Amino acid sequence: MGRASAELILRLARCGKDVLMGAMKPTVHVLTGCTATGKTEWALRWAEARSAEIVSCDSLLFYRGMDLGTAKPTAAEQARVRHHLIDLIDVTGRMDVTQYVIQARAAVRDIQARGHAVLVVGGSGFYLKSFFAPVADEVVVPAALRAEVAGLTREEAVARLRSLNPGGLGALDVENPRRVTRALERCLASGRTLAELAADFARQPGPFADWRIELTQIDRPAEELAQRIEIRVAEMLCAGLVAEVRQLLAAGLKENPSASRAIGYREVIDCLEGKLPEEKLAAEIAQNTRALVKKQRTWFRTQLPSHRTVMAADLTIAGLFAV
Repeated sequence: MGRASAELILRLARCGKDVLMGAMKPTVHVLTGCTATGKTEWALRWAEARSAEIVSCDSLLFYRGMDLGTAKPTAAEQARVRHHLIDLIDVTGRMDVTQYVIQARAAVRDIQARGHAVLVVGGSGFYLKSFFAPVADEVVVPAALRAEVAGLTREEAVARLRSLNPGGLGALDVENPRRVTRALERCLASGRTLAELAADFARQPGPFADWRIELTQIDRPAEELAQRIEIRVAEMLCAGLVAEVRQLLAAGLKENPSASRAIGYREVIDCLEGKLPEEKLAAEIAQNTRALVKKQRTWFRTQLPSHRTVMAADLTIAGLFAV
């Protein structure tokens, strides 16, 4: 047998082993798609048919009271299928991807231990990406060190970073204060350079590496999606979105920049503060939602692994996932 033939057989054997190992892993189904594509209703139908439970992957559904503006599954919808990772914290609380991963892994294990299928639904950036790749390193930054770095100007922090990274700062955006601060904290806490930290991160397994992830993206034609957005915005406002935002403001919504600047909430806040005429409120929310959809499409295309994309008009419960 020639060397080339032997190498080919070895590669095939490794491939076969990978396929076998993948088949032995429990499966987590993930359903994503742009805002207003119909993920919620299709998720409910599939979960009911497959005796599944739903794990939310939406960065706003964590917050209690943020219901209408997030299109959170209603009480009736949550009664149809058990949901996880919804209404975890008040609007003044904080959730990050590390906390999300811990709670999502626990939910997945619990669901499967009780003999049910798992359906993850949503499309929020790093939260979704955590099912396919590592998204956070294990560097722990002590509070005292965080306070020390916070006291530096951006220029001082960049200078300190350069002294710790004689090989350069790579692709770090030194004009972004938050990224500079985070980079300096990690270098000081770990005693390693950014290049070393990046290499360590690349070797790190993803938090859901023990599961086989089956991903489907729902899509709709742009014109149809725009119409659905218009209808959704009208329904939210009719259902009492302005009153919801008033209540959330009283509960401290503006203390949480991520939540208060979310689409639907920031426009209502501007309206209540006299910065946006009431007659323009619906159009402003719809326009910003359409802009979000464009960003989501790009993100799904560039940040997610190869996956099935199915037009909503062609969907069936049996055909929602390949497996």
